[in-house]
Formats: sequence, C-alpha cells, structure tokens
Amino acid sequence: MELMFAKPGIETPSGLKASAVSTRAFKGSSFKAILPKLYTSPFEIIFCPDTKQSMYCQILFGLIQRDEVVMIGSIFASTVVRSIKFLENNWKELCSNIKTGQISEWITDSGCRNAASLILKPNLELADLIEDVCSCKSWEGIIRKLWPKTKYISTVCTGAMLQYTAELEFYCGGLPLVSGFYACS
Repeated sequence: MELMFAKPGIETPSGLKASAVSTRAFKGSSFKAILPKLYTSPFEIIFCPDTKQSMYCQILFGLIQRDEVVMIGSIFASTVVRSIKFLENNWKELCSNIKTGQISEWITDSGCRNAASLILKPNLELADLIEDVCSCKSWEGIIRKLWPKTKYISTVCTGAMLQYTAELEFYCGGLPLVSGFYACS
C-alpha cells in the first residue's frame, strides 16, 4: 500500500509547465501500466485533487485489500504518519463503509466514487475485525495488526523526516523502516 498523492501542474508566467517530480512520474505511461499490479489504489484516487478524499479512499482500499498488502509506504515519513493519524480519526466511518458497501456521501470526487463502487461490497466480517483492532486503547503496532502480511515500511526517514521515526516505530510494531531512495522537498 503505497500512499501517493498527485496534484495537477501549474503553468508559470513564462509558459513553462511545473509540477512535483512525483506527479510527473505518476503521469508516465509506464507507471499507469504497473499501477494495478503493484498498488492498492487506482489512478483516479491518486490523482484526486482533494487530498482528504484521496487519503480516505487510499486507506479504504488498503483495508479492503489488507491480506494482499506486503509493504506500506510513501515518499516521505510524514505522509505515513499523517495517514495513520487520519485512520485513527476516521476508522469508525471506514468500518461503516466496509460494513454497508457504501462510500461516504462527502466523497464527491467522481473518480473516487467510481473506483470505490468497483471494489466496495458489504463485508461485515472485515468491518468487525478492523473495529476490534482499532478500538484498542493503544495504537502501538497498529500497522502489523491491520496489515498482517506487511514486511516493511518504505519511506524516506532521514534528514528532515528523522523526526517522524519514533512515531513510525510506535505504529509499525517492529517492522523495519526502509529508505529505499533519496528524495527531498
């Protein structure tokens, strides 16, 4: 489950197109080809212009496919921490969506809604399992509990991202933190 967020580019006053390097990479044809084979979220969710709707749907898709997730990551450690905190604040609603097979009304992006309609079916057993895990007092090791086949966390956790490693270690329950590449903002 790679948490990815792509924003539309802008045009500079001189007419040049500018965007984040990740957005540029995500728009490439090779990325589109491997996306369904390697990631839990489809293109429409990654390119949702509303970060909150995108994050909600990416977490929802990750929970629905929990038995297939072997890695959790994002470019920066701050994004992984922010996503777990988002889950901590929204797990009841996510469970409700999984239980009923219906996406929340506030998800208005048509790409997110259409993608969710293809994967979201009522699943009381999964919703109850997630509820049992998330209702615990401590969220220590929550990543291992929710995604039991996860082998590591892939994210940049050096430099400015070093400040997030203690929280990541708390949430990941002993999973290795792997900085598989170098990136900076």
